[in-house]
Amino acid sequence: QVQLQESGPGLVKPSQTLSLTCTVSGGSITTDFYYWSWIRQLPGKGLEWIGYITYNGNTDYSPSLKSRTSISRDTSSNPFSLQLSSVTPEDTAVYYCARAYASSFDSWGQATPVTVSS
Repeated sequence: QVQLQESGPGLVKPSQTLSLTCTVSGGSITTDFYYWSWIRQLPGKGLEWIGYITYNGNTDYSPSLKSRTSISRDTSSNPFSLQLSSVTPEDTAVYYCARAYASSFDSWGQATPVTVSS
């Protein structure tokens, strides 16, 4: 069974780049038809989809975050990563990585909280 685990700094200063990695075990990020997503939950809000990278390396991002977001992968060692640039305190959230198949999320990481503060 695939397992996902987020990692990265819990505190980022405003204007810096937030960088998170999702380590995937029990499955390959290149397996056909899976999409590998980043999602966040702002304080007191619902889940917000950030973007994904597909099994064959294509990416798509939320229009509201697209200008600041990059999702990449390392097919040799299986993680995929999120970079969110020019962060502000409004980017403070709990960040999740997740796997999707046929438009449904079927595996989630445990989440990692990120605070943007000076």
